[in-house]
Amino acid sequence: MFATDSVSVFAEGTFEEQIQELVEYTTRGKPDDERAAILQSFKNIVGAEGEEKPAELDLDRRRKALEIALENTRGIREGTEQEIEGFFNLLFSHLLTLFPDSDPETALKVKSLLNVLSESPSEQSSVKYRVLSNLFSATPRTSALRLSIYTTLLQLAATNGQLDVVPFSKPDIERWLKEWSISDEEKSQFLKFIVDILVQSGQPESAYEYRLAYAQSLPPSSNLRNAAAIDAIAAALRQPTIFDFEPLCKVEAVVAAKDHELFPLLQIFLNNGLSELKAFADSHAAVLATHQLDRSQLERKIRLLSFSSLAFDYVGRDLPYTQIASTLQIDPSEVEKWSIDVIRTGLLSGKLSQATQTLHVSRSSARKFEREQWEALEKRLLAWKAGLASVIEVVANAQRRGGAGDVAQATLNEQATQVDSTA
Repeated sequence: MFATDSVSVFAEGTFEEQIQELVEYTTRGKPDDERAAILQSFKNIVGAEGEEKPAELDLDRRRKALEIALENTRGIREGTEQEIEGFFNLLFSHLLTLFPDSDPETALKVKSLLNVLSESPSEQSSVKYRVLSNLFSATPRTSALRLSIYTTLLQLAATNGQLDVVPFSKPDIERWLKEWSISDEEKSQFLKFIVDILVQSGQPESAYEYRLAYAQSLPPSSNLRNAAAIDAIAAALRQPTIFDFEPLCKVEAVVAAKDHELFPLLQIFLNNGLSELKAFADSHAAVLATHQLDRSQLERKIRLLSFSSLAFDYVGRDLPYTQIASTLQIDPSEVEKWSIDVIRTGLLSGKLSQATQTLHVSRSSARKFEREQWEALEKRLLAWKAGLASVIEVVANAQRRGGAGDVAQATLNEQATQVDSTA
């Protein structure tokens, strides 16, 4: 929707003729005497028909003429969608041409028009989306006006349950916040607005990454910083699909909240297992209630994370059902169900074997990647490197002997040795 930085406005006629069309459109449906008075005000500025006029109106008279149209734009008048869109495109085009986009007065005029659009009947949603999108694209990339325009567009779409019609991606948001000439406080407010919009639209998981950005954007001096950090922690624990807590723990505001009563629970999800979670839940039931954390959901999540952590030490090997059952504190008959669940989350990949009562782990995610995990990875890579070197040597020896069958058998034997060496 925002593919370009400018929108072509095709309007014929002189400046006076274009503004007169705008004024006439704004007076549709008004009583005849009121309509005549408005048109007369416009003619008093530009000069009545037949009077001698300057070749071109000066900037001040142009602005006053446009303000007649701006002052009388109190809603979306009757007309086709093409007429409505054309009216606002032309109105905004002249507004951005005659008034500097950085002028506070321009911001007030744009805000007034945005209110007109957002407060108009909801059945005209599609044309309002197009008008706002056109305005966003017509406004200079660095203009602070883009903030209020995009905010209005998002709010309108969310209110109508149509957030999907608005281009929405974190890279775009990050780029715009770098481009727009707005304060750090306004940037933080905008990120919080996005969080609220996504939650309002039933997308709490999408809101999570903006919660992190919002908490990170707040300076240490902000009295909102601690609340934002705790809100992000609670959201991470609450959402059933969030298993990676490292981005959260890299947010300075979250680290600064280490003395909060919820922080120990986050540490449990980073480092511990079900037993520690149960102990915390037993002694901090009020904390869970305060932050709307469901104990059964927390226990499910910690089991999946514990499963993944256990499997990380068995990549390339068979993980016995008995060990899985012990770690997850479940009956052995439930192991396959939990194995399927953890595979569906993407935390690990593997193949179940009922015959051997094992899970062969081909890939698994670590809860955090620190020195211990790097050392384990280094050990595996060195084992694979040594194994591959041995395979190459065996193949070369077999080739010298000239037996194709010997080459194949030697390779299989060495691969089996290589797998064992990763254990």
